[in-house]
Amino acid sequence: MHTLVFLDPGHFHAALTLRERHPLVRDEIVVYAPPAGLAGGPELAEFLTLVEAFNRRPERPTRWQTVVRTDADPLARLLKDRPGDVAILAGRNDRKMALARQLHDAGLHVLADKPWLTSAAALPDVRHVLSGGARVMEMMTGRHAATSSVANRLVGDRDIFGAFATGDDAPAIRLASVHHLEKVVNGAPLRRPAWYFDVRVQGDGLADIPTHLVDQAQRFVATHGVATDTGLEVVAARRWSTPVPRALFARVTGVGDFPAEVRSDVDGDVLAYAGNAELAFRLGGIGAHLATRWDLTEPPGGGDAHSATITGTDARVRIEQGPATGFRRRLWVEPRGSGARLEAALSRAVTTWQSEYPGLAVVVGTDGFEVRVPAAPGTAHEAQFPLVLDEFLRSLDRCSWPDSRAAETLAKYELLGRARVVVNEGPPA
Repeated sequence: MHTLVFLDPGHFHAALTLRERHPLVRDEIVVYAPPAGLAGGPELAEFLTLVEAFNRRPERPTRWQTVVRTDADPLARLLKDRPGDVAILAGRNDRKMALARQLHDAGLHVLADKPWLTSAAALPDVRHVLSGGARVMEMMTGRHAATSSVANRLVGDRDIFGAFATGDDAPAIRLASVHHLEKVVNGAPLRRPAWYFDVRVQGDGLADIPTHLVDQAQRFVATHGVATDTGLEVVAARRWSTPVPRALFARVTGVGDFPAEVRSDVDGDVLAYAGNAELAFRLGGIGAHLATRWDLTEPPGGGDAHSATITGTDARVRIEQGPATGFRRRLWVEPRGSGARLEAALSRAVTTWQSEYPGLAVVVGTDGFEVRVPAAPGTAHEAQFPLVLDEFLRSLDRCSWPDSRAAETLAKYELLGRARVVVNEGPPA
């Protein structure tokens, strides 16, 4: 059994790991945070409120017993007490890797929310925690989305997909996402800390969502045996801002005015939040492009949007989530040659995969075929965090370390570090 320790939980992702009980986790969890009034203290109440909501819900209630220990130096207190073996980090990203390194060097395993890199200064810490010793892993929720998993299988099936299209002008992999600053989580309006809007703390557009999208691209190319831990190349990168009105900032944070730390990015009543990015890169010669954007308020009845288009010589695999799909992820396969041949290949594959994805079905559409993935645990984004925790805990006993996951993670952050250089200094002459 593992005892979970939470260090200064400043992001709601920390609490979401506790959304479900886990057979390998003791019900008693220990939380270390600064006392109210010090930096990071106000987020503690938000964490405890969300955990208690899981305990009180009528269906599948959890039984977490939270032990809270406040201290002006919560890390030092944690390392002195050592009440558990697994630490969860989800909060201020500018200091996350320095904390992870100290926890790692003290022998604690660390599950750390993304992003890990808000500046190039953190790269040595990333390299260190991935080099061996106690295990340190990212919260990569997208790896547990059933639609993405099936898409990976489709791309990896040569009878369906063929090879990656490398001769086209467009990149073989195109990924895009739209997130919202004002949203609902677990049925209640999300409260973000004021520092979330300081990209020097939270991370800018290149630091944040691209960690997920590069990871997705790595998993697609890995299905064809392409190495994803070496040879990642930046082609182009750019970053831009979302204008955030003071009124929305106040609603989301509960703070009436922009803090002094972001005043240089404020013009009148609007904050320029540099949370958007575009990145073109190559993985083993395969072209990829990602774009990520933060909008203000999620639409009524809606949520975040996502799209992925992976183009092969024989078929194009496409994921869409947005207004046109009712904000549900849907998956299509479009022929680039014989539709009859593709239909036969899909039918064979779906029959073979039934034991892993019960109810998986293919429906003929106007432009190709929709692959319908039945709803399963982890379908919703919030439900994927307990699955990440489960993956991490089981890996502690099952996997050698460091492993291919560590190498892929390091390669990803090296790529994003180079992209930051391109944005800040321009492409190499």
